[in-house]
Amino acid sequence: MKLSTFNVNGIRASLNKGLREYLLSCDADVICLQETKAESHQVDLSFLQGYEAVWNSAQKKGYSGTLILSRRPWHHSTLGMGIAEHDNEGRVIAVEFDDFHLVTTYTPNSQSELARLPYRLAWDDAWRAHLKKLEASKPVLACGDLNVAHREIDLANPKSNRFNPGFSDEERASFDSHLAAGFLDVFREFDPSPGRYTWWTQRTPDARAKNIGWRLDYWLCSAGLRERLLGCRIRDDIQGSDHCPVEVAIKA
Repeated sequence: MKLSTFNVNGIRASLNKGLREYLLSCDADVICLQETKAESHQVDLSFLQGYEAVWNSAQKKGYSGTLILSRRPWHHSTLGMGIAEHDNEGRVIAVEFDDFHLVTTYTPNSQSELARLPYRLAWDDAWRAHLKKLEASKPVLACGDLNVAHREIDLANPKSNRFNPGFSDEERASFDSHLAAGFLDVFREFDPSPGRYTWWTQRTPDARAKNIGWRLDYWLCSAGLRERLLGCRIRDDIQGSDHCPVEVAIKA
């Protein structure tokens, strides 16, 4: 079974920049998209045959949002975490398959000067509790733009970014808490090397060409799924966004 996660930074624009071609060629059983910035009626996905869609759009138009596309049948889907203060930005979808829960996520950015850091940390706590609640019935496979570079090897310039959004000590410690709760960083189960990034700022000229990036997009899984993992790869060859897809393969 192959699954992909991709922050598309606006699905309508991304479809014309390479996303359409990726969706048609990636041959993934499940595709998880974040930062869709759209509602379902605004996007024509009729070209993508065989997939059912679950949308979670933000109340604010043109903002945030997530989407799961699956050609595998599922039992039911849930939008959000069941917490009103966290669920108006369309950031979480959970889908229950036969033998695991899949969760796609677009974690809030802590913003300039860490203005939204307290909310971000509370959100992380709630999200982790949500995963653990799901895990009580079945293992969890979670993905998305988690808006944090966990370790120094996960971004090109760690020293100059230490207190910036996405690499604050508090956000990194919060990610540590995800791992301490029993979840695995799937990519790092297979690849311990530095320089493997999934996002490149558009503010720096040629940042992507020079690989001045951050690893912000992840697959996490319950420890019970470890033996089923077959591989995980960052598709930095795929265009269409300032992020790139991350694909995981698991035994069906």
